[in-house]
Amino acid sequence: MSATLLSPSNASRPQQFLQLTKPRVVSLIVFTAVIGMFLAVPAEGLSSPHFWAAALFATLGIALVAGAAAAVNCLVEQKIDAVMARTRARPLPMGTITSQETLLFSGTVGGVGLTLLYLLVNPLTMWLTLATFVGYAVVYTILLKPLTPQNIVIGGASGAMPPVLGWAAVTGTISHDALLLFLIIFAWTPPHFWALALYRKNEYARAGVPMLPVTHGDRFTRLHVLFYTVVLVAVTLLPFCTRMSGMIYLAAAAGLGGWFLIYAVRICVAYSDELAQRTFRYSILYLSLLFAALLADHYLPL
Repeated sequence: MSATLLSPSNASRPQQFLQLTKPRVVSLIVFTAVIGMFLAVPAEGLSSPHFWAAALFATLGIALVAGAAAAVNCLVEQKIDAVMARTRARPLPMGTITSQETLLFSGTVGGVGLTLLYLLVNPLTMWLTLATFVGYAVVYTILLKPLTPQNIVIGGASGAMPPVLGWAAVTGTISHDALLLFLIIFAWTPPHFWALALYRKNEYARAGVPMLPVTHGDRFTRLHVLFYTVVLVAVTLLPFCTRMSGMIYLAAAAGLGGWFLIYAVRICVAYSDELAQRTFRYSILYLSLLFAALLADHYLPL
């Protein structure tokens, strides 16, 4: 999700700063936030100019703050990035952008995003987004990631916040349905990232990052991928159980979850790096399709 799009040596300065924001990661964040916005209102609510204005400025503000958080992550982890194949071509390890420039860029972009949210959306969304920024850029990146193999589980709370931010942006409140969306992404995060960590284990070990495969071994991690995938599939059924969604979503959740479980079982019994890579890629598609199914079910109920 975070591979650079261009080599810094071939990219213009604006493109290099764009790479700091991890646009692929931010695109998934924004996508789930926008889904949260649309799920928060009934079909007739789409005719409201207020909804579209709030959705527009919230999308922009959340994207800017998420990009700023990603830049801080790149700043803090530049030495780690320099020894990992998938990240060593980023601008900071390559030396094409300095730490001072990154800090100024992040502060400016994040500040603009928070200002937009406060003035043009609502204060609740701004404070929640700021808390999410701190959770990712400080709590996860600086405190958790270098200290505990449970960094993904604990730090996943900040990554699960986008649909809650979207919900708050258009309603000014947080409902139990928004928290279900949070719970889905929270449960999705461990199997998603541990699939990546399995086939990048040696790189994490060289970088001194205590990811689960490094500290507890492959078998332990593969079992945890399976366990959390089972938890994820169970959690994704909750929107149907609470009548937040209907049969369209239930069919999608069952089908997508069943396929994810097949990947998780295969990782346990017949592991290969190629399989872990496919599982990681599928997990991204899985989350995108699952949230798309939620949206389709919301406006096309059966």
